[in-house]
Amino acid sequence: MTVATETFPNVAARLVNGILSIPPVYRLAKRQARDMMIKRANSIGVDWMEEVAQLKTRDWAGDLAAVQNPAIAYPDYYVTSFHAYSEGNLGWEPALEVEVAAHAVHARVWPAGTADGDARLRQSYHDILKATIPTPADILDIGCSVGMSTFALQTTFPTAQVTGLDLSPYFLAVAHYRTHKRQQGRDYGVQARFLPGEVELSPPTWVHAPAEATGLPAESFDLVSAFLIFHELPQTAAIAILQEARRLLRYGGYLAIMEMNPRSPVYAQMPPYILTLLKSTEPYLDQYFTLDIEGAIREAGFEAPTITCNSPRHRTILAKAR
Repeated sequence: MTVATETFPNVAARLVNGILSIPPVYRLAKRQARDMMIKRANSIGVDWMEEVAQLKTRDWAGDLAAVQNPAIAYPDYYVTSFHAYSEGNLGWEPALEVEVAAHAVHARVWPAGTADGDARLRQSYHDILKATIPTPADILDIGCSVGMSTFALQTTFPTAQVTGLDLSPYFLAVAHYRTHKRQQGRDYGVQARFLPGEVELSPPTWVHAPAEATGLPAESFDLVSAFLIFHELPQTAAIAILQEARRLLRYGGYLAIMEMNPRSPVYAQMPPYILTLLKSTEPYLDQYFTLDIEGAIREAGFEAPTITCNSPRHRTILAKAR
């Protein structure tokens, strides 16, 4: 199920794909993309190297053992390079750098380019959720990574029981650690600077499983949220995840997706050099930009979705389970 997206820079995309098919150029682009992220983090007051160095001093074996499902069989699409990491999401380096990277990337979402960009982006998403969705009792955060989106949902809906699900046990190990740091009332990293005044909440449940086959009971959630994961999926996996989300939702429950907006002029006008760096870190970006996600959502068993632009380059998609 695909559809041509008129605003997507197809000519530039084909040129970039050709450039990135040359291995030395691909490696160079990934390295430059990473260097650019580190410089941007430092420019907004986030000391990338120092933050990560502190996390590296921890013995993570216990956290990993607490969340890892050793029986997981990783799908082929997941065992690839993501975000300039050769190991993709299956390693400690990407897991320990997720938070600083998020603040660096989202600092430029709005023209001001300040350190509160990540918090502002999440808030813009949650404002739409609160205005539309009745207070959910049970929330599933798919592709939860190290828990930033999960903790933010928990703060937005403090009476809900929140479950975070991810395919990377390394990401979940960091989320598990952050949970205990929050409960102890101590500083728990970069995110703490941008989410002040939080109260102690019921700790999330962490699940190590693929989002397209969670193993969770049917009709057990009122809200399934996906924050910035669909652009990291091939179309077959994206469609399977939508179908799984419908299985997991109670009647009248909501699917909520916060994602890059393929129709945004930001991407249509993106210089080829920057597009090259972006695509060097996102192997399935073309598939996301050409996915008829509205049609796929309806076919998965949802009412016609509503789409709201919540930033200059992002959109929130809401769909109610039929």
